[in-house]
Order: sequence, then C-alpha cells, then structure tokens
Amino acid sequence: MTKILQRLGWWAADYAYAAAWQARSFANRTDPLWFRTGDRAPIVIVPGVYESWKFLQPLVVALHDRGHQVHLLDPLRHNRQPVADGARIVADYLDKHDLRDVVIVAHSKGGLIGKHVMALGPATQRIYGMVAVASPFGGSRYADLMMLPTLRSFSPRDATIQALARETAVNARIVSIYGRFDPHIPGGSELAGAHNVVLETGGHFRILAHPRVIAEVAAMAERS
Repeated sequence: MTKILQRLGWWAADYAYAAAWQARSFANRTDPLWFRTGDRAPIVIVPGVYESWKFLQPLVVALHDRGHQVHLLDPLRHNRQPVADGARIVADYLDKHDLRDVVIVAHSKGGLIGKHVMALGPATQRIYGMVAVASPFGGSRYADLMMLPTLRSFSPRDATIQALARETAVNARIVSIYGRFDPHIPGGSELAGAHNVVLETGGHFRILAHPRVIAEVAAMAERS
C-alpha cells in the first residue's frame, strides 16, 4: 500500500508539473535566438511529443547560464511528426549551422529522434553524445491502448522502435536518465550499453528539473 500511495503522489506531482509548464509555454514569448550565445559546447534541445522547447525552458536557461550555446529547433513544432522526420529536421539544422561536437539534450520521444540522428543519419559525426531523459527506447506497452497514431508509434512492436534497438554502437555515447517509476513508460528507460542513471524519485516530466540532469549534461559537455 505504501508503494502504491508513493506512486500516486509521484503521478499527481508529475501532472501538476506538466500542466504548469504547458500553460507557461503558451504565454511565453521568449526569442529562441537569445540562447544561441555562449562559448562552451553547443547543445541542441529535442523535446518530447506535444512539447515545444518552451516546456524545457528551465533546463535551457540553466545550461545557457553555464555558458553553453543552446539551439532550439522551431521546425520541430510540438514534435508530432514520425521519428525519422524529426531526425531529418535535426540533421538538417546541424548541417546548416555547421555544428560539431554537439550534445543533444532530449526528453521522451526526443531521445528516439536523437538516437536516430546519431545512428542512422548523415549528421552522425557532428554529435558527441546525448543525455536523454525518460525516453522510451524500448517503447511503452501503453501505446497499443492509444487511439492517436502519434502515440501508438511508441509500441514496442513499432518498426522504428525495433530498428533503433538494433543500433547498439552509439549507446555508449548516451546517458539515459529516468525515475524509479514512470507513468508513461512502465518498462523504464534502461538502454543496454549506455550510462543509465536511475533517480530515486518518480515521474515522466518533473524529473526534467532534477539537478542530476544538469550535472550529467555539464559533465558530457565538458568532455566534448
């Protein structure tokens, strides 16, 4: 019973966090170009499904304050396109701006897009590594219950999910961060061969604000 109550508490806090930041993102008029200044390693933000970069703004601000140039890709919109299309947008952006030794910081579906770019796209050599937060690398069994194709694409049987699972060579350059309990990814976000960081908390959204996320990004960026 204690574990159930704990998970219910995490779930409630998670959705409260998500609702608050989605509401703020609608009213947010911050110019994404403002974050491109900095003399430290370039960071590219790849949000999750139905999220814009504004949903991750606390993380963006924290990284920019550390001196990183943070790149926010407006063409991703709210990230409803297939993973391969999202990866193409990211790869085109990296090529257009000639970015190198890039650290990708991704949330949820963004981790799939990031890995696709690292493993299967023309921009592979431009990326140093990725920190992925609560990403469904093995899919989610809940996806089969969804009505929308965008959400059903997270099924463990989806062709893209399975294709990315076979691309194991890049896993060593990925840090996968996730909580003990994720209401959207019951199987967790462990990725074989990656540096897996399990936080002693639960949630799918609010762990974006966990200090360990910034610490892992900073560590990877310094190595790059």
